[in-house]
Amino acid sequence: MIVDAHHHLWRIDQGYSWLDASGLESIRRTFSPADLRAELIANGVDKTVLVEGGRCDVDEAKLLLGYLQEIPEIAGVVAWADPCSPSLGEILRGYRALPGGDRLVGIREQIQGIEDPGYFDRDELRHGLRTIGAQGLAFDLVIRSDQIAAAARLAGELPEVRFVLDHLGKPAIRDGRFGPWAADLALLAACPNVTAKVSGLVTEAAWESWSVDDLRPFVDEALRLFGPDRLMFGSDWPVSTLASAYGKWLETLMLILPVDAREQVLGGTATRTYHLWRD
Repeated sequence: MIVDAHHHLWRIDQGYSWLDASGLESIRRTFSPADLRAELIANGVDKTVLVEGGRCDVDEAKLLLGYLQEIPEIAGVVAWADPCSPSLGEILRGYRALPGGDRLVGIREQIQGIEDPGYFDRDELRHGLRTIGAQGLAFDLVIRSDQIAAAARLAGELPEVRFVLDHLGKPAIRDGRFGPWAADLALLAACPNVTAKVSGLVTEAAWESWSVDDLRPFVDEALRLFGPDRLMFGSDWPVSTLASAYGKWLETLMLILPVDAREQVLGGTATRTYHLWRD
Protein backbone atom coordinates (compact mmCIF):
# COMPACT_ATOMS: atom_id res chain seq x y z
CA MET A 1 0.00 0.00 0.00
CA ILE A 2 1.52 3.30 -1.13
CA VAL A 3 0.04 6.53 0.24
CA ASP A 4 1.07 9.86 -1.26
CA ALA A 5 0.71 12.10 1.80
CA HIS A 6 1.10 15.41 -0.03
CA HIS A 7 -0.18 16.59 -3.38
CA HIS A 8 -2.29 19.41 -4.79
CA LEU A 9 -4.98 20.13 -7.34
CA TRP A 10 -5.86 23.60 -8.58
CA ARG A 11 -7.81 25.44 -11.23
CA ILE A 12 -5.91 28.31 -12.74
CA ASP A 13 -9.01 30.52 -12.72
CA GLN A 14 -9.46 30.15 -8.93
CA GLY A 15 -6.99 32.74 -7.64
CA TYR A 16 -3.63 31.04 -7.00
CA SER A 17 -1.62 34.23 -7.28
CA TRP A 18 1.67 32.64 -6.24
CA LEU A 19 1.74 30.90 -9.62
CA ASP A 20 2.47 34.28 -11.24
CA ALA A 21 6.08 34.11 -10.03
CA SER A 22 8.84 33.79 -12.62
CA GLY A 23 9.95 30.24 -13.33
CA LEU A 24 6.58 28.64 -12.65
CA GLU A 25 5.27 28.81 -16.20
CA SER A 26 5.10 25.03 -16.61
CA ILE A 27 2.69 24.63 -13.68
CA ARG A 28 0.68 27.79 -14.35
CA ARG A 29 -2.30 25.78 -15.56
CA THR A 30 -5.16 23.72 -14.23
CA PHE A 31 -4.30 20.34 -12.74
CA SER A 32 -7.43 18.23 -12.83
CA PRO A 33 -8.61 15.06 -11.11
CA ALA A 34 -7.98 13.21 -14.38
CA ASP A 35 -4.37 14.45 -14.43
CA LEU A 36 -3.86 13.16 -10.89
CA ARG A 37 -5.46 9.77 -11.47
CA ALA A 38 -3.23 9.18 -14.47
CA GLU A 39 -0.14 9.73 -12.32
CA LEU A 40 -1.41 7.53 -9.49
CA ILE A 41 -2.27 4.63 -11.77
CA ALA A 42 0.99 4.89 -13.71
CA ASN A 43 3.04 4.79 -10.52
CA GLY A 44 1.10 2.27 -8.45
CA VAL A 45 -0.01 4.73 -5.76
CA ASP A 46 -3.05 3.48 -3.87
CA LYS A 47 -4.25 6.39 -1.70
CA THR A 48 -3.46 10.07 -1.26
CA VAL A 49 -3.85 13.13 0.96
CA LEU A 50 -4.87 16.29 -0.91
CA VAL A 51 -3.37 19.47 0.57
CA GLU A 52 -4.48 23.09 0.17
CA GLY A 53 -2.61 24.84 -2.61
CA GLY A 54 -1.81 28.30 -1.29
CA ARG A 55 -5.07 29.98 -2.26
CA CYS A 56 -5.62 30.80 1.43
CA ASP A 57 -9.38 31.18 1.58
CA VAL A 58 -12.11 29.08 3.10
CA ASP A 59 -13.93 28.52 -0.19
CA GLU A 60 -11.13 26.28 -1.46
CA ALA A 61 -12.10 23.59 1.06
CA LYS A 62 -15.41 23.00 -0.71
CA LEU A 63 -13.56 22.46 -3.99
CA LEU A 64 -11.01 20.10 -2.46
CA LEU A 65 -13.53 18.03 -0.49
CA GLY A 66 -15.64 17.82 -3.62
CA TYR A 67 -12.84 15.96 -5.37
CA LEU A 68 -13.45 13.02 -3.03
CA GLN A 69 -16.41 12.08 -5.20
CA GLU A 70 -14.28 12.13 -8.36
CA ILE A 71 -11.10 10.47 -7.11
CA PRO A 72 -11.62 7.45 -4.85
CA GLU A 73 -7.88 7.37 -4.15
CA ILE A 74 -8.10 10.55 -2.05
CA ALA A 75 -8.37 9.34 1.55
CA GLY A 76 -8.09 12.72 3.27
CA VAL A 77 -7.90 16.48 2.78
CA VAL A 78 -5.74 19.07 4.53
CA ALA A 79 -7.54 22.39 4.12
CA TRP A 80 -6.43 25.96 4.74
CA ALA A 81 -7.40 27.92 7.83
CA ASP A 82 -5.76 30.69 9.83
CA PRO A 83 -5.12 29.18 13.29
CA CYS A 84 -5.07 32.68 14.77
CA SER A 85 -8.55 33.53 13.52
CA PRO A 86 -11.18 34.16 16.21
CA SER A 87 -13.61 32.40 13.84
CA LEU A 88 -11.55 29.22 13.62
CA GLY A 89 -14.03 27.02 15.45
CA GLU A 90 -16.85 28.17 13.17
CA ILE A 91 -14.69 27.61 10.10
CA LEU A 92 -13.86 24.05 11.12
CA ARG A 93 -17.52 23.26 11.81
CA GLY A 94 -18.36 24.62 8.38
CA TYR A 95 -15.76 22.37 6.76
CA ARG A 96 -17.13 19.35 8.58
CA ALA A 97 -20.64 20.14 7.34
CA LEU A 98 -19.58 20.13 3.68
CA PRO A 99 -20.03 17.04 1.51
CA GLY A 100 -16.92 14.99 2.18
CA GLY A 101 -16.26 16.86 5.43
CA ASP A 102 -15.78 13.60 7.33
CA ARG A 103 -12.54 13.21 5.36
CA LEU A 104 -11.04 16.46 6.60
CA VAL A 105 -7.86 15.22 8.28
CA GLY A 106 -5.76 18.33 8.77
CA ILE A 107 -5.34 22.10 8.58
CA ARG A 108 -2.52 24.14 7.08
CA GLU A 109 -1.51 27.80 7.10
CA GLN A 110 1.17 29.29 4.81
CA ILE A 111 3.58 30.03 7.66
CA GLN A 112 6.52 29.99 5.23
CA GLY A 113 5.35 33.40 3.99
CA ILE A 114 5.03 34.99 7.45
CA GLU A 115 7.98 37.22 8.31
CA ASP A 116 6.92 38.20 11.85
CA PRO A 117 9.60 36.69 14.16
CA GLY A 118 7.06 36.67 16.98
CA TYR A 119 4.47 34.61 15.12
CA PHE A 120 5.23 31.38 16.96
CA ASP A 121 4.83 33.13 20.32
CA ARG A 122 1.30 34.43 19.72
CA ASP A 123 -1.25 33.38 22.32
CA GLU A 124 -3.95 33.22 19.67
CA LEU A 125 -1.84 30.75 17.69
CA ARG A 126 -1.62 28.39 20.65
CA HIS A 127 -5.35 28.70 21.27
CA GLY A 128 -6.11 27.94 17.62
CA LEU A 129 -3.79 24.95 17.48
CA ARG A 130 -5.42 23.52 20.59
CA THR A 131 -8.78 23.94 18.85
CA ILE A 132 -7.48 22.10 15.80
CA GLY A 133 -6.10 19.30 17.96
CA ALA A 134 -9.33 18.99 19.92
CA GLN A 135 -11.17 18.49 16.63
CA GLY A 136 -9.01 15.42 15.95
CA LEU A 137 -7.12 17.16 13.15
CA ALA A 138 -3.40 17.37 12.42
CA PHE A 139 -1.67 20.67 11.70
CA ASP A 140 0.69 20.78 8.74
CA LEU A 141 3.77 22.95 9.19
CA VAL A 142 4.78 24.45 5.85
CA ILE A 143 7.76 26.43 7.06
CA ARG A 144 11.18 27.62 5.95
CA SER A 145 14.31 26.01 7.35
CA ASP A 146 15.00 29.12 9.44
CA GLN A 147 11.63 28.64 11.18
CA ILE A 148 12.20 25.04 12.28
CA ALA A 149 13.65 25.85 15.70
CA ALA A 150 10.72 28.11 16.61
CA ALA A 151 8.29 25.45 15.40
CA ALA A 152 10.04 22.91 17.64
CA ARG A 153 9.53 25.16 20.65
CA LEU A 154 5.84 25.45 19.78
CA ALA A 155 5.38 21.71 19.30
CA GLY A 156 7.06 21.06 22.62
CA GLU A 157 4.60 23.35 24.37
CA LEU A 158 1.57 21.67 22.73
CA PRO A 159 2.06 17.91 23.13
CA GLU A 160 -1.65 17.30 22.58
CA VAL A 161 -1.48 18.60 18.99
CA ARG A 162 -0.33 16.41 16.07
CA PHE A 163 2.10 18.38 13.90
CA VAL A 164 3.24 17.32 10.43
CA LEU A 165 6.37 18.94 9.00
CA ASP A 166 6.02 19.44 5.25
CA HIS A 167 9.00 18.98 2.92
CA LEU A 168 11.41 18.27 5.80
CA GLY A 169 11.38 21.99 6.53
CA LYS A 170 12.67 22.97 3.07
CA PRO A 171 16.43 22.43 3.48
CA ALA A 172 18.69 24.45 1.17
CA ILE A 173 19.82 21.43 -0.82
CA ARG A 174 21.02 23.34 -3.88
CA ASP A 175 23.29 25.42 -1.64
CA GLY A 176 24.57 22.43 0.31
CA ARG A 177 23.60 23.92 3.67
CA PHE A 178 23.20 20.76 5.72
CA GLY A 179 24.51 21.44 9.24
CA PRO A 180 22.19 24.19 10.53
CA TRP A 181 19.14 22.46 9.05
CA ALA A 182 20.07 19.13 10.64
CA ALA A 183 20.65 20.73 14.04
CA ASP A 184 17.26 22.45 14.00
CA LEU A 185 15.52 19.36 12.65
CA ALA A 186 16.84 17.41 15.63
CA LEU A 187 14.99 19.83 17.93
CA LEU A 188 11.72 19.16 16.11
CA ALA A 189 12.28 15.41 15.95
CA ALA A 190 12.71 15.41 19.74
CA CYS A 191 8.98 16.20 19.98
CA PRO A 192 7.09 12.87 19.78
CA ASN A 193 3.95 14.63 18.50
CA VAL A 194 5.70 15.60 15.24
CA THR A 195 5.93 13.54 12.07
CA ALA A 196 7.53 14.68 8.82
CA LYS A 197 6.97 14.36 5.10
CA VAL A 198 9.79 13.32 2.81
CA SER A 199 8.45 15.56 0.09
CA GLY A 200 9.30 18.68 -1.86
CA LEU A 201 13.04 17.94 -1.88
CA VAL A 202 13.58 17.96 -5.63
CA THR A 203 12.45 21.58 -5.87
CA GLU A 204 14.87 22.55 -3.09
CA ALA A 205 17.69 21.00 -5.13
CA ALA A 206 19.00 22.18 -8.52
CA TRP A 207 15.98 21.60 -10.74
CA GLU A 208 17.85 20.58 -13.87
CA SER A 209 20.80 18.70 -12.42
CA TRP A 210 19.98 17.14 -9.03
CA SER A 211 21.05 13.58 -8.34
CA VAL A 212 20.17 10.86 -5.87
CA ASP A 213 23.37 11.62 -3.99
CA ASP A 214 22.31 15.27 -3.57
CA LEU A 215 19.15 14.20 -1.74
CA ARG A 216 20.44 11.15 0.12
CA PRO A 217 22.10 12.95 3.10
CA PHE A 218 18.89 14.85 3.85
CA VAL A 219 16.66 11.78 3.68
CA ASP A 220 19.14 9.71 5.69
CA GLU A 221 19.32 12.37 8.41
CA ALA A 222 15.53 12.61 8.63
CA LEU A 223 15.34 8.84 8.87
CA ARG A 224 17.94 8.81 11.65
CA LEU A 225 16.14 11.53 13.64
CA PHE A 226 12.50 10.54 13.14
CA GLY A 227 12.68 6.85 12.33
CA PRO A 228 10.50 5.28 9.64
CA ASP A 229 7.38 5.28 11.83
CA ARG A 230 7.40 9.11 11.91
CA LEU A 231 8.26 9.76 8.25
CA MET A 232 5.91 9.65 5.26
CA PHE A 233 6.28 9.85 1.50
CA GLY A 234 4.79 12.81 -0.33
CA SER A 235 5.11 13.78 -3.97
CA ASP A 236 4.27 17.50 -3.76
CA TRP A 237 2.85 16.99 -7.25
CA PRO A 238 2.37 19.04 -9.40
CA VAL A 239 4.87 21.52 -7.89
CA SER A 240 7.44 18.72 -8.03
CA THR A 241 7.17 18.58 -11.83
CA LEU A 242 9.33 21.71 -11.94
CA ALA A 243 12.23 19.40 -11.16
CA SER A 244 11.10 15.81 -11.59
CA ALA A 245 8.48 13.51 -13.04
CA TYR A 246 6.25 11.88 -10.43
CA GLY A 247 7.74 8.45 -11.01
CA LYS A 248 11.34 9.66 -10.90
CA TRP A 249 10.90 11.08 -7.39
CA LEU A 250 9.24 7.90 -6.14
CA GLU A 251 12.00 5.77 -7.69
CA THR A 252 14.62 8.04 -6.10
CA LEU A 253 13.11 7.63 -2.67
CA MET A 254 12.99 3.87 -3.11
CA LEU A 255 16.70 3.89 -3.91
CA ILE A 256 17.48 5.81 -0.72
CA LEU A 257 15.16 4.09 1.77
CA PRO A 258 16.31 0.88 3.44
CA VAL A 259 14.00 -2.01 2.62
CA ASP A 260 12.86 -2.33 6.24
CA ALA A 261 11.76 1.35 6.30
CA ARG A 262 9.61 1.31 3.20
CA GLU A 263 6.35 -0.05 4.62
CA GLN A 264 6.04 2.76 7.15
CA VAL A 265 7.39 5.64 5.04
CA LEU A 266 5.39 4.68 1.98
CA GLY A 267 2.06 4.24 3.74
CA GLY A 268 1.92 3.24 7.37
CA THR A 269 2.92 6.57 8.90
CA ALA A 270 0.48 8.61 6.82
CA THR A 271 -2.36 6.24 7.64
CA ARG A 272 -1.77 6.54 11.38
CA THR A 273 -0.93 10.24 11.49
CA TYR A 274 -3.92 11.42 9.47
CA HIS A 275 -6.31 8.78 10.85
CA LEU A 276 -7.13 7.58 7.35
CA TRP A 277 -9.87 4.98 6.86
CA ARG A 278 -11.31 5.67 10.30
CA ASP A 279 -14.61 4.04 9.36
